[in-house]
Amino acid sequence: MAQGRERDEGPHSAGGASLSVRWVQGFPKQNVHFVNDNTICYPCGNYVIFINIETKKKTVLQCSNGIVGVMATNIRCEVVAFSDRKLKPLIYIYSFPGLTRRTKLKGNILLDYTLLSFSYCGTYLASYSSLPEFELALWNWESSIILCRKSQPGMDVNQMSFNPMNWRQLCLSSPSTVSVWTIERSNQEHCFRARSVKLPLEDGSFFNETDVVFPQSLPKDLIYGPVLPLSSIAGLVGEEAETFRPKDDLYPLLHPTMHCWTPTSDLYIGCEEGHLLMINGNTLQVTVLNKIEEESPLEDRRNFISPVTLVYQKEGVLASGIDGFVYSFIIKDRSYMIEDFLEIERPVEHMAFSPNYTMLLIQTDKTLTHSGEICVWWLEDCACVSKIYLNTLAMVLACCPSSLSAAVGTEDGSVYFISVYDKESPQVVHKAFLSESSVQHVVYDQQGIFLLVGTSEGKVFIINANSSSSFQIIGFTEVAKDILQISTVSLLETDIVKVMVLSSLPEAGRSRLEMFTLPTLLPQVSTTFADERGRLKDEIIHKYLYELEHALSSAVLGFQSNQIYGFCSQVPYICSYLLPEEEHTGIYILKPYKKVQSRQYGPGLLYLSSHGLWLITIAKCGILCIRDVYTLETFAWCRSHSHQGHGIQSMRISMDGQNILVNGRDDGTLVYLKWKYVQYSKQKASTDLSQDELVLTDVKKEIPWIQQKSQEAIKKEVNLFSKKRKEIKQGIKSLSKTILNMMEENDKLENIAKLDQQEFGLDLEELERLHDESQEEVAKIIKDVEMHNLAKSYLAELIKEECWNSMAVKGQALKCFHIPCVVENFPMKARTVEELKELERVLQQKKIEAECLKLRKEIVEAQSGVKLIKQRHEEDDEEEEEEDKTVKYSNLPNYLLGSLSTDFGVDTSLLSSQLELHSREEKINQIILLKDIIYKVKTVFNNEFDAAYKQKEFEIARVKERNVRIREIILDLELEEAVWQPEFEDCEKPERMLVVQDEEITAHKHIKPWHKAKELMVNHEKEHWLLIQDASTRLRALMDMMGGVLEVKKEDILRMVIPQPAFMAKPDAVWTEEERKQFKDYEKKVKELNEERDKYRKSLEAELKKLQNSIQESTQAFDEHLKRLFERRVKAEMVTNQEELKISNLAFSLLLDEELSSREKFLNNYLTRKQHEKSQTSEAVRKSREDLDVYKEHYDNLLAEDKVMDRSFKKEFSEIPGHQVDILYKLFKRRPRISKQKTHSETTSVVPFGELPGSGKLNKDAFAQLMKAMDELDNISNMPEGLDPLVWNHFCMTRRAKVENEQKVKQKAADLLEMATFLQKRVEEEEKVQQEIERVFHELILLQEEKVRFQLNLTIQILLKQGQVELENFQLVLEYSDAILINKNIIEDLNSVIRTQGQKKVASMMESKDVHKRILQIEWEHKKMEMEREDLNQKAWDIQMLFFSRDRQKYLNEPNYEALISIQIGIMEQTIAVLDKTHKKNVENCKKLLKKLGKFSNQKDIANYALSCNLREELVAVSERKDICNAMESRFCHVGQAGLELLSSSDPPTSANQTAGITGSKLTCEKIVKERYENMMQQQKLTNISKQQAEQISILQTEVERLRMKTFPALVPM
Repeated sequence: MAQGRERDEGPHSAGGASLSVRWVQGFPKQNVHFVNDNTICYPCGNYVIFINIETKKKTVLQCSNGIVGVMATNIRCEVVAFSDRKLKPLIYIYSFPGLTRRTKLKGNILLDYTLLSFSYCGTYLASYSSLPEFELALWNWESSIILCRKSQPGMDVNQMSFNPMNWRQLCLSSPSTVSVWTIERSNQEHCFRARSVKLPLEDGSFFNETDVVFPQSLPKDLIYGPVLPLSSIAGLVGEEAETFRPKDDLYPLLHPTMHCWTPTSDLYIGCEEGHLLMINGNTLQVTVLNKIEEESPLEDRRNFISPVTLVYQKEGVLASGIDGFVYSFIIKDRSYMIEDFLEIERPVEHMAFSPNYTMLLIQTDKTLTHSGEICVWWLEDCACVSKIYLNTLAMVLACCPSSLSAAVGTEDGSVYFISVYDKESPQVVHKAFLSESSVQHVVYDQQGIFLLVGTSEGKVFIINANSSSSFQIIGFTEVAKDILQISTVSLLETDIVKVMVLSSLPEAGRSRLEMFTLPTLLPQVSTTFADERGRLKDEIIHKYLYELEHALSSAVLGFQSNQIYGFCSQVPYICSYLLPEEEHTGIYILKPYKKVQSRQYGPGLLYLSSHGLWLITIAKCGILCIRDVYTLETFAWCRSHSHQGHGIQSMRISMDGQNILVNGRDDGTLVYLKWKYVQYSKQKASTDLSQDELVLTDVKKEIPWIQQKSQEAIKKEVNLFSKKRKEIKQGIKSLSKTILNMMEENDKLENIAKLDQQEFGLDLEELERLHDESQEEVAKIIKDVEMHNLAKSYLAELIKEECWNSMAVKGQALKCFHIPCVVENFPMKARTVEELKELERVLQQKKIEAECLKLRKEIVEAQSGVKLIKQRHEEDDEEEEEEDKTVKYSNLPNYLLGSLSTDFGVDTSLLSSQLELHSREEKINQIILLKDIIYKVKTVFNNEFDAAYKQKEFEIARVKERNVRIREIILDLELEEAVWQPEFEDCEKPERMLVVQDEEITAHKHIKPWHKAKELMVNHEKEHWLLIQDASTRLRALMDMMGGVLEVKKEDILRMVIPQPAFMAKPDAVWTEEERKQFKDYEKKVKELNEERDKYRKSLEAELKKLQNSIQESTQAFDEHLKRLFERRVKAEMVTNQEELKISNLAFSLLLDEELSSREKFLNNYLTRKQHEKSQTSEAVRKSREDLDVYKEHYDNLLAEDKVMDRSFKKEFSEIPGHQVDILYKLFKRRPRISKQKTHSETTSVVPFGELPGSGKLNKDAFAQLMKAMDELDNISNMPEGLDPLVWNHFCMTRRAKVENEQKVKQKAADLLEMATFLQKRVEEEEKVQQEIERVFHELILLQEEKVRFQLNLTIQILLKQGQVELENFQLVLEYSDAILINKNIIEDLNSVIRTQGQKKVASMMESKDVHKRILQIEWEHKKMEMEREDLNQKAWDIQMLFFSRDRQKYLNEPNYEALISIQIGIMEQTIAVLDKTHKKNVENCKKLLKKLGKFSNQKDIANYALSCNLREELVAVSERKDICNAMESRFCHVGQAGLELLSSSDPPTSANQTAGITGSKLTCEKIVKERYENMMQQQKLTNISKQQAEQISILQTEVERLRMKTFPALVPM
């Protein structure tokens, strides 16, 4: 019932009400400005905040189009200008203190204004925008017009200011440039003139830059051609060539940070490097001020000062850096001294003096969030009552609805409870350290029973909000980590608190809702609801999970507890969801019950009012909407923030719903909204802003509550299960001893009976896990190795493809057998198709040129009669052979050819002579042919190399063949000699480098198990075969007795041994005769065997020597051949270098030609730009001169009127006596004295700029003051005695008119002088541009001469013989008795002098050659001039004899003939235009008549069609009647004659009707034909008229063309 009553009262109470901004609190993100002597202002979010420094009164001005952009103030006029941040932004001008809008400025800027600046006098405002326009504009903000604008693409400016002493000067500075812009004015025309300041280098020195466009200090090279600027060498021909600098010529310059003006119109520039510059405002001369070091210098950390802000004061400037100090720079002449002025805790961002220079405003970058400052504010007037510092980063804050306390969540995971019973001194009464993760959400329920704290790790802590319980931590529950919002419902009618936690599921694109219930008696029975670790039991708190099919950015729980309201994050909808009544398990999917489209865009947040009837929505768009909770319709809204500042971050509404606080996300603005009809007032308590900071420090290291609960639970578990733990530990120890004994016994067993170590592991799951981890690690290492090998293989494949596969001829080398000589071939790539096509084109072109040359010779010889007729009848084959011979043997000598390529049999007949290469195409063709010659020379040598390579292969094969026999002989002779076997090395067979041999691999090869089994099987089979072989007795006997052979060869004679008889083992005395005979036979056989053995040994030695000699001879012969090939290689390389040198010379000449062309193009483009600039300056001069003449005429007229008024004074007062006229004339000449307001001496001494110069507004004020003084002179008390008052009134009016006219004359004179100055500057600019054009013409002439000289001076290559100078015998000196020993340096100095003189002689010869060529050129020009003189004499004679008609005489006599002809042409054109207009009018009338006749014809056609239809019906009726009559006639045929008479009497009427119908139709057709005929005749008549008019127009055009041609003289030969 209570809710129903609130529902009935809620809308009624809010009906007709709206939200308004009461106050705004925020910190400045831009510079703070002075509006007057006592008021400052700064932009903050959507508002401009004004603060009176004396009264602390705050005023707010809201921008209607979102966030405030840049801002500027005009102190004299007390106006504020600021821009908005919307697309195509506007500039608003508001007056202060009324805050009424003066005007709105609309320009062409697309994105944003970055700088605004008012002039110190006058009504001028400068604006600057960056991307994409980079436009500087000057406004007259009173009239809302742009006076002038200029775009500087790519120029980003960070500071802009007017000169306080001269509004015509404007300084723009950036971190890299400083430029001074001058505003020039001529009457109502304004224009910008920019000049850049040349900054010094980083060390403070100056760099002398050379002129890039017209360099004067370039060296002259008489051998390699002209030396051109670097821009031409780079090939630049556009505007970028004017500012081109190579990378080596770029030096780092100083980087300006801030600037300020001085009363002498100079500039002080602070630089990032610590330098202070002074720039003259007129000449822009830069002076680096010297720093005077004191005896006691500043601290080391402040030795280097980089000014961030600069403010001018008398005798110097105030500067600040990032070190938190303000320094005073005392400047005297060209040096300055630094003194400490003020020490501030934080870096200074901005400083500004008040207009009267009595206050200094210092703005720092200090932020309060990181210091943990908690403030207590009055809602009524935004006054800070008190503050307290937590000294830690505060994240969230919530106020308790049941007590005067607040809870603050910090980044370190703590919650501070602050008591606000004493508003002037808040205190921290309790601190709860919940966890180590930061606190993200702090929420009280509606009754203030519980405090719910959400952390970043996904835990929600429930704390007793009653201070009497010392803020007991009841427990926590775990939810998803990404908590978006916590919502509670706690009503008086129920004894439970429902909590809903919203979290996001970004992977699934959904949102999750987790709801649980907390009974109000939970603080009393908290131990039963939570376990030992403090985790609340889900089944007791009734925790349920819900998911939504779409993502929500915010959700709140309705007071009915069965409905949820959600703000969609992806689509602009606000949805409501009904909760299921029955209980469920798992996740329940909620469907939208009601969906309302929201005009707010971006992710938003939802809040419920305290009575639950209002749903408040905030979003990124910056709009706050209050909706009815049942209909979800908006009944109140307010745009407190902007989407440029990323909208609203949070919102709080009071318990009564009357006060709303809105906090911005990125604009740092806190806005207080209030219902307009509410009358709300409170007494303001006394405040003390100088309260001391409360520093909270805790020496002991605190442990989070959740860790304390975990430790307590662990202690309880340890105490409970201590006996069981001891038993388990003892069992584990005994089990480990048993396993160790088993492992020791296992080690003593044989290998076949041993168990693996892993089989003794008891934790099989852990073993399996370790095995899996090791397998994963091995797989990862294998994969990494494979990828590394793959990368290496890919790189090797690329290298192989580039250096081996792509080579048509692989690089190889040949080495000699006996001497250290190596010959390499030429590696060559195959020529591409494009190269072959280009070569074919050049060859075809050369052949065509040769044929053309031959035909020309034949034609010349045929004309001269030298050529014989018989040559025409020779056979074609003989002609071709002769042509080939002539072509082949028409080559130049080698010393003129420049190379020895003919020694390799290469045809050089198609090469052009080096003395004929003038054009670019000839040089390119020559390069192509030279490359072809190089290719052919290399090919010839490579063929010779291949032949030598094959010869070496043959020699090695032959040596191998002979070495087989040599090894046999050495084996037979049992010699210990090594056989020399030559082999190809890797450089000779480079393809072997691409194949990896097995012996090169150092790593052990991994053999798979089945490979091992296969090797074991092969070894087993081999052993089995050997056993079988041992069993063969026959083979064993053969091996033992006869060496395995059945026949003794001759080669085995050296190894043959005659066996001794068996009796030789006995003594000689016991031998028998038979045994003695056998012994003699044995000795004879041994002797014969030794003889045969010696003979055979000698033959083998002779054969061995012969084979070795033959190998030596053949290899030495190959070495000699290879030495000759080496010489050939040197010669081929020499030829290649010669041809490449020629190519390099030609390429250099082509490059120089391109540089000359680039220079010429650049000069032509530069000339075009200068000519265009000349036309613009000429137009500006013409326009300025015309404006000056018109204005001067007005000035002369006004001056004449002033003189007339002075002269006609006595005539106007001629009726009064003369003495009164004299008195009135003296009064007429009298002018009032205007007293200037004297400023106080103190102010004059403090303010450095003093009185600013006058402007238009000041002139208006002075004129108004003069008129006010004239009112005093016009008083009746100043009237002379005896004068009529009517005459006095007339006199006063006349004098006032005279004064006004004098003021106009003065103003006109000043404007006239300004216009004359403007014209003089434009004339000077025009003269300067004209000088530039003349200079470009001169440079072009010199360049063309250089180009011609370069094309004629060719660089040729000549071969010279090199050698030594041989002396005769009698010139040798053998005795040196009369010689003296001198230093070698003397001879070297003489040689250097001789070389210098030789170079000078060569240079003089070059100069003499140029002089000789110049003489020839002058002679040729002299002949040319003589011929031109003859032509001119002939033309003069022709002109004298020329016939002049009257038109020509008129052309010569008429001074302004062209004007006369133009007038005649204009008259003719006007006549033609009139005729054309008349013709068009007649044509239009004819068209209208034809249209009218067409309508009339259509009407007649319709009438005819109707008549035809009626006629057809009548004919049908007649035919029916006729049929009826015929039927009646056939029926009554027996009647007889009476019937016939009756029938005859009845026929005529029928035929009469038919006759009448036919006659009517004929008349209608005739009428239609007649009308058509008349229309055709009229159309033909109109056609004839139009043809006649067209003929007349052509005649008139012919006449006009004839008159126009009269203006051009025609020289008709006599």
